[in-house]
Amino acid sequence: MTYSILAKDPETGAIGIAVASRFFACGALVPHIGRGVAVATQAFINPIWGTEGQRRLQCDEPAEAILADFVRRDAGQAQRQAHMMDSAGHSAAFTGAQCIDWAGHTIGEGFSVAGNMLTGPEVVAETARVWCARRDLPFPDRLLAAMQAGEEAGGDKRGRQAAGLRIHRGQDYPWLDLRVDDHSDPLSELRRLLTVAEERYLFLAEIMPTAERFSGAPDRSDIDTKIAASEAQREAQGRVTASYATTGKV
Repeated sequence: MTYSILAKDPETGAIGIAVASRFFACGALVPHIGRGVAVATQAFINPIWGTEGQRRLQCDEPAEAILADFVRRDAGQAQRQAHMMDSAGHSAAFTGAQCIDWAGHTIGEGFSVAGNMLTGPEVVAETARVWCARRDLPFPDRLLAAMQAGEEAGGDKRGRQAAGLRIHRGQDYPWLDLRVDDHSDPLSELRRLLTVAEERYLFLAEIMPTAERFSGAPDRSDIDTKIAASEAQREAQGRVTASYATTGKV
């Protein structure tokens, strides 16, 4: 019922999952990401493949061993699909024999793509091809470009409803976590949300506290200056905010 890409940014070490489906709120249960590891669990979803998988990956277990264990233990494994990346950067994927056609996956250097109930294998192939081709894009944009290519190749054969984008930068909490739960064009809406995040939110994300820097950067004056400069540049280019937020009195 879903297709997704799981990838690691070779420049920053960030790890992310983008997902789209004709299934409500797919971004809530498909992606599971921790410090340098990730699991995408989908098809007739078993969320425990995600939660237990993430925990075991963070204990440096190999992805292939974890996935083989899940397949062995789960009586519903024939209807499951998952792909994951371990702390060593190795990927593994599984597509159950009873996943609804078309269903399949591919693994490349630093990424994997998997999907089920798709219009055909070209969805996974195009998602992977564009991911590899668009090294010029920032990591979040590259993930969305790959997903859009999969959509244009056919996507979920039942239609469109939801999408999600989650990225971690070495912390237990996400650097970016966006979801579109019910929309006629969820990937376009997800891109709009990314644009809104780039206007202000991602500046703040750069100074948030981390496990290594408990206080983060409490002085926000530098960030306020950068946000103001970004807003001025946008206005000079004649671009309006992508946000739907209203302005109230303070």
